[in-house]
Amino acid sequence: MSREHDLTRLSATTLASRIRDGDVTATEAVEAHLERIDDRDDEINAFVTVCDDEALAAAAEADRVLEGSEVQRATDSRAGSEATRETGESVGPLHGVPLALKDLGSEKAGVRHTYGSALFADHVSERTSAIVERLEAAGAIVIGKTNTPELGHKGTTDNELVGATASPIDTDLNAGGSSGGSAAALAAGLTPIATGSDAGGSLRIPAAACGVYGFKPTFGLVPDDGRPSAFGRELQHTTKGPMTRTVEDAALLLSLLDGPHPDDPNSVPVDVDYRGALERPIDDYRIGYSPDLDVFPVADDVGAVVDDAVAALADAGATVDEITVDHGYSMAELSEAAMPTYTTSVLESATVIEEAHGVDFQERADEVSDSLLAMLHVGEEHGADDVARSGIVRTGVYDAVQDVLADYDLLVTPTLSRADLGLHADLGAEAWEWPLTWPFNWTGHPVASAPAGLTERGHPVGLQLVGRRFADDDVLAASAALERERPWEHLYE
Repeated sequence: MSREHDLTRLSATTLASRIRDGDVTATEAVEAHLERIDDRDDEINAFVTVCDDEALAAAAEADRVLEGSEVQRATDSRAGSEATRETGESVGPLHGVPLALKDLGSEKAGVRHTYGSALFADHVSERTSAIVERLEAAGAIVIGKTNTPELGHKGTTDNELVGATASPIDTDLNAGGSSGGSAAALAAGLTPIATGSDAGGSLRIPAAACGVYGFKPTFGLVPDDGRPSAFGRELQHTTKGPMTRTVEDAALLLSLLDGPHPDDPNSVPVDVDYRGALERPIDDYRIGYSPDLDVFPVADDVGAVVDDAVAALADAGATVDEITVDHGYSMAELSEAAMPTYTTSVLESATVIEEAHGVDFQERADEVSDSLLAMLHVGEEHGADDVARSGIVRTGVYDAVQDVLADYDLLVTPTLSRADLGLHADLGAEAWEWPLTWPFNWTGHPVASAPAGLTERGHPVGLQLVGRRFADDDVLAASAALERERPWEHLYE
């Protein structure tokens, strides 16, 4: 195995440790991932922008910082100082580690930011998002921006700018969306960590489709300082979160991303011990397993893989009961209630962008995705009365989930109802039936999608783990137990 391939298989935690120890330089780490992008991204199409020169310059500076730390250590030692430090002690926990940013929300000043839209093919950010600032402060090096559907409006990644993104596990399949580029880049070894965002499953859908780990934190834990509107993520409880190949890396990123921010009116000062949850036994956990959230049409091959993954949680010591959620709604009623809030939130995003940049999506319809135009038209048809009525259904679902979590530490479900969505597939009217994710954007609970395994056809399946609000550490503890019981590293070979 080449050194380049060896480095791109490492977790972010391990890679950062090897950089601090001097076994690997930040430059070598960045070069290895850039080479991997050159080798594989033509087939996968994960990146919209690759920051070759900027990343290599940042890596060279990261190496100089570590060399300075080594010199200081040697100087202190010769002077007999009691302040002798281990090499790299003063650097951040992600020092020298490549980072991919979703090209929607995760802005970096001076880098192209397209929103997944051909209308913004040449747009360059003037600001850096709070979460990017926090990750860079921890030492991460931005290596590029990852593909997303236009404005993140759908659960598959395909747009008019660069086209569709494939799942590296099976390139005939779509990577899922809207954080599909980030998920595909992780699974293909193009980056060890990536950002995503989630308005209806946009972290979890692609995590399941690409066999990686995506974590939607409790609403408010990870700040969003989006401008010019700071209030555009409440209808769907939209949040940013980490995408990784390991649970340990996700816990590390959450520990760096969370915490209140003065520019986010929804951020909350809640202290969660993410990394401390990783070794926590789950012997005393009670887990409620809903195979279909009562009404979703889960395919038999997906259900079989999820059943096996749930059995692994029982093997890890948890008590698992198959349950119904008892929300009382049909699939049609849930879908009908989802339309006003989701399409209105997408219309709101387009309106904010129009105000900020003077770009009207509907006036330039020939450059805009048909599916986005259709969603904007639907959003315009819904009024305040439709949104209000959807809130009644939303409350019923929230109460039902809360009732389950009053008796159980976690609720687990499949992430997606099927695992065979083609690269250019258009789900149309079935779009709400595919992901079992969006009800938890209504409720705001923490949810992860962990790799559950592969179907007989070799298609990846995700297991969704839902925790009590602000009990994100419980989700991580169960995820880590699942990873120990059923390691998924082989998916990236």
